[in-house]
Parts: sequence; C-alpha cells; structure tokens
Amino acid sequence: MDTYVTVAEGDSVARTGAIKLYGPDGFAGMRRAGRLAAEALDELVPHVVPGVETQELDRIAREAMLRGGGIPATLNYRGFTHSCCTSINHVVCHGIPGPKTLKSGDIVNIDVTVILDGWHGDTSRMFLVGDVPIKARRLVDVTYEAMMLGIAQAKPGNRLGDVAHAIQSFAERHRYGVVRDFCGHGLGRVFHDAPEVVHVGRPGTGPELRPGMFMTIEPMINIGRPDVKMLDDGWTAVTRDRSLSAQFEHSVGITETGCEIFTASPRGLDRPPYS
Repeated sequence: MDTYVTVAEGDSVARTGAIKLYGPDGFAGMRRAGRLAAEALDELVPHVVPGVETQELDRIAREAMLRGGGIPATLNYRGFTHSCCTSINHVVCHGIPGPKTLKSGDIVNIDVTVILDGWHGDTSRMFLVGDVPIKARRLVDVTYEAMMLGIAQAKPGNRLGDVAHAIQSFAERHRYGVVRDFCGHGLGRVFHDAPEVVHVGRPGTGPELRPGMFMTIEPMINIGRPDVKMLDDGWTAVTRDRSLSAQFEHSVGITETGCEIFTASPRGLDRPPYS
C-alpha cells in the first residue's frame, strides 16, 4: 500500500519512499522554480540552430538559471558535469553536452532542472534544427500530444495508471513505442522522489492522485521499438534499433480540481516550431 505524508512549511524533507503532499507554500515555491526552468528553455530557442555546439547550449542554460537566482540541479549530480541534457535524434535521454554540433534535420531534446530556494523545476522540450523531415516532426507532435493527454488525467481521484494509459494508448495508435526503462518521478524539495511515474499502464491502477502531489510527466516515445541501451559513458540512453526518439516534460502539481503545470513557457513556446 502506498504511503502519503503531509509536508508542512519548514519541515525537514528526505527521500523516504512515501508520497509527499505539499501545501500552498509548496505550490508557490514550485511556481517560481518551474518558471525559471521554463525561462531557461525559452532563452535557448534562438540558439538551437545548425552548427551550434551542444556545450554552448549548456552554457546558455546554466547562465540563465544562475541569473534567475537558481542553480542547475544536474551540475555534479551523481558525477554528471553539465547543467542540462541534450539528446539528439536516436538518443532517448541524458545526452551529455559537448563539442558535437547540431545539423539541419536534427531533433533534440533539452532537459533542464533548476533548484530555486530549495524547490526543483524540471522540464524538457524538443527543438527542430533547420529543415526537419516530416516523419520526425510527426513524432515530435505526437509526443507532445501524448504528454498533454497524460497531464489531462492528472487529477484527484485518478491513479497514475490513468495517466500512463492515456499516453500509451495514444502513442501506440500511431504505431510508436513508449519507453519503459525510464519514467517520471515525484519532486519538490527532493529532486527524484516517490512516486515513479511510468508512461505505460492500465486505467485504475497505481498510486491514487491526491491534492498536493508534485511530479513530472515526461514520456519518451520512439518511432520504432521501445527498447533502449546504455552507452559506455553510463548516462546516455539510445534506442536499440537506432530509431528516432522524442520527449517532452512538465512538472505538475495536483490541485483540488485538476492539476497545475509549473513549467509552462512564459512566452508560449511549449511546442515547436517556436517561430
């Protein structure tokens, strides 16, 4: 049976396996952190172009977070030495920024998490680089719609299986594979917390959604099979069949009537194309 604990303002918080329920102070903190994370992605929009190095995008994202009073949560997290993840084409997640340059036709997911006043804002978006083929654009569109259908099921009384089923059924109707090896997660004052938010499942199963729960919904969807493999760097996950992969991610909080998206773009740049 799942355990839920209410977190009051000023309480010490640790990863215990219990699902945390936050109050108004938590929603206020997550709004600020989520907005800063979204602003960092907004700032990247004009820079994601053919010829740019992914380490330059990492620098821009880091400076945006620092300028807003936050710090990048991934910087030196479990040995990860960058401020964002840049996952290109068949990279499913956790791509490491470096001297690699983007080229026309690429699709790239950029994932940022900021810590602001102790709260975590975690979000990612797909970016289209130059002239992107229709097949790749379609994958990006379906992935965004799948995330939003999942978010629509994130409301009190539903269960995480309802969120997962909405994502899985929509993606599979388009004959895409939904990645099983990685999932969303609870967050708040802790980066990766309970519950695990899987993106495949059956309606009416899994933990019940209750007001005050904070979590990420972040489906990874492949044109081909859902299988992934890890590269030798210990971080980068790629599709086993080398097919394209896409992902979007929002941080959300369950309210009394539905859910609030903390990481919506202040500029309305939530899905490509961004111009």
